[in-house]
Amino acid sequence: MSVFLLQVVPAAADTISTAAVAAAPLADTSVPVIDLLLRGGLIMIPLVALSILSVYIIIERYFTIRRAAGNPEAFMAGIRSLMVKGDLAGAKLYCAQNASPLARMVEKGLRRIGLPLKEIETSVENVGKIEIARLEKNISILGIIAGIAPMIGFVGTIIGVIKIFYSIAATKEFGIPQVADGLYVKLVTSATGLIVGIIAHVGYHWLSILVERMVFRMENSAIEFMDILQDN
Repeated sequence: MSVFLLQVVPAAADTISTAAVAAAPLADTSVPVIDLLLRGGLIMIPLVALSILSVYIIIERYFTIRRAAGNPEAFMAGIRSLMVKGDLAGAKLYCAQNASPLARMVEKGLRRIGLPLKEIETSVENVGKIEIARLEKNISILGIIAGIAPMIGFVGTIIGVIKIFYSIAATKEFGIPQVADGLYVKLVTSATGLIVGIIAHVGYHWLSILVERMVFRMENSAIEFMDILQDN
């Protein structure tokens, strides 16, 4: 009987220890984002700089375009009302009080009144081109970033592979310690380059769409302005 108890006790102890290990919470294997970025090495510096630049351009251009959009319908209604009354000075003052690309276009046309309509139209179009160029400022940089960020990430991939083979050649061994560090560089830089490229690519096309909508409104308003001049 005593022999049987001696056999049961160790078995029970093993069962309890196994259950305790199974019940214990898993170790936290998550890695902070900063640590991951640091693993990418020096190649992460230009990628982080490009990401900051992309976000800055997207935010700055969005608010610039939004402020420039204004309310073209209400503005043109005010211009029409003043022009019907023959209040040219009031129309110029109304444009000066409205800091928008459309107002600057119309003001240029008002200052050319007395010249042939074709020349007025040309002046308005020239101002419109300048205003559109201002709205598109720095948007092309996003297109450049969208192209070069993944390429810089690919350079990091090559550096990571070189580090792997260098470690293997130096230690004459092939194992996790020799591969892990190079894989960190390879994967982190590739992922970061793609993410930065996607952000810049989306921002470029999104802002381009906003500018196109703005151009469409400005063209319609310019046509309306020329109609007002012809009617008066």
